[in-house]
Amino acid sequence: MPDGKQKDPFPAYAFFVEIDGITQAAFTECSGLEIQVETMEYKEGGLNSFTHKLPGHVKYTDLVLRHGTAGSDDLWKWYQDVCQGKIERKSVSVVLFNTAGEEVRRWNFGDAYPIKWKGPSFKAGSKEAAIDTLVIAHRGLIGS
Repeated sequence: MPDGKQKDPFPAYAFFVEIDGITQAAFTECSGLEIQVETMEYKEGGLNSFTHKLPGHVKYTDLVLRHGTAGSDDLWKWYQDVCQGKIERKSVSVVLFNTAGEEVRRWNFGDAYPIKWKGPSFKAGSKEAAIDTLVIAHRGLIGS
């Protein structure tokens, strides 16, 4: 039975990204928390008005992390190693906090490694921070 209290959604700005052994400047954006079950359509003979949709493979979207270009180059070194064929898979967690700073949800991704890096765009006269983008492939959600 409902308790009568309004439950506000958690703020989208109160998150943290943890990567094995890497401490990095604060991430400004994280996207790609997406899972999709692909379906196969099967048309049964004699039943022309209906198509069965059967579950198929589970597909996980790559994580896209954006962070301010800062003094630490740990993420860049990790990506450079991958470019040179030295794949080091790490655990990545995206952690959501409530307004009181308490952890309320955690998504854990296994066997993650960077597959794309995009450096900041520069524009004279702009007061925006320099932002790097890192795309991370992973095996999928694990024990969250």
